[in-house]
Amino acid sequence: MTAIVPATAHHPSDRHLAIDALDKAIVNLSARINASTYELLILIREFDERAGWLEWGLESCSQWLHWRCDLSQSTAREKVRVAHALKALRSIAIAFSEGRLSYSKVRALTRVATPVNEDALLGFALSTTAARVEERCHQMRNTLPGALEAANQAHARREVRAFRDVERGTMTLTVELPLEEGALVCQALDKAVEAQGEKGPEFEAESWGAQQADGLLTIARSYLSGGSGESGSASSTADAYQVVVHVDGAALQGEEGRSDSAVESVKRLCCDGSVVPMVDGANGEPLSVGRKQRTVPAAMKRALWSRDRGCSFPGCTHRRYVDAHHIRHWADGGETSMENTMLLCSAHHRLVHEGGYEIRKDTSGGWYFRRPDGRAIPRCGYQTDDIVDDGIDDVWNAVMGGASAEAPARGNAMRQ
Repeated sequence: MTAIVPATAHHPSDRHLAIDALDKAIVNLSARINASTYELLILIREFDERAGWLEWGLESCSQWLHWRCDLSQSTAREKVRVAHALKALRSIAIAFSEGRLSYSKVRALTRVATPVNEDALLGFALSTTAARVEERCHQMRNTLPGALEAANQAHARREVRAFRDVERGTMTLTVELPLEEGALVCQALDKAVEAQGEKGPEFEAESWGAQQADGLLTIARSYLSGGSGESGSASSTADAYQVVVHVDGAALQGEEGRSDSAVESVKRLCCDGSVVPMVDGANGEPLSVGRKQRTVPAAMKRALWSRDRGCSFPGCTHRRYVDAHHIRHWADGGETSMENTMLLCSAHHRLVHEGGYEIRKDTSGGWYFRRPDGRAIPRCGYQTDDIVDDGIDDVWNAVMGGASAEAPARGNAMRQ
């Protein structure tokens, strides 16, 4: 076997590449790995069909893979299952062999795909992320005959275990719940953390896990006190904490005016918040105060969650601290409608308003994101124009030290 020389063994002055070149190299190599994984599965399927594992005195192909290829037993079983499932799914197999599908997507698709629905599923998989494919396939599995039995088994396994460590003075709680009930608990913890309000600077180093542990205590204390709404009660709502920001309507519309904060920051805060219109006099005294209005109604927020499932920014999986963003802000005449709003996490919401990122409409009427340098951000990883293998060896050689003779060695090492 030809070994790959570690990059740390070379120190050329020009070894550092542009980020775009590294980006393309990683995407190209990932596509090649996908294609190679397809070839591996075809070999595994033939090996299993010919019962090659019997030559080694083993009981199954997955057992042979576990021993011979150093895979975990669960991973070995999955590879054998996927290998056989691909035999009846020609379209998915072709896309996989071309590197256009990742193994993660193929693994999920082969659990629900049939020759009847595979083309529709393939089209969906090529246009979205692996997480969305997993979610769609999980939803489809929930409609199959065995779904009820699996749900009942998950419900039967629910339990809470408590382990007391007297020496450390701690208690470890382990909770196992069905997915939807576990999500309910997570939402309650998030709400309890928010109800604690802002903490002082001495708490800035606290981890999210520590904050949720405090949230769990908040819920317990609230329950034991009867949820009376006393200090520490989880029954508090977000409206108990209000931040008042003054901004002129003219400033929101891009005209000369006044604002307590940067106008784009105010627009971000107003995208998905409660707005109270006020009319001030010449000296700034309030002349009239309108009713507080929620810019995105609760029913519409639920519909957005049903559609977007979390942050809409490509590659982002955040489902906590997510806002409804007006693509064209309501201050500029944009409607509060499903067509003009999408969910963004707080970090990407800030990038769009204050970071120079833009949301544009493509020729098909869909929305896409654009970086500050004008480059479009693809919705998911593997794109046809990204998997062309041009210059990959040059990039590899530059990263590995610039020796052009190493490209064949790398190929041999990968094949072995």
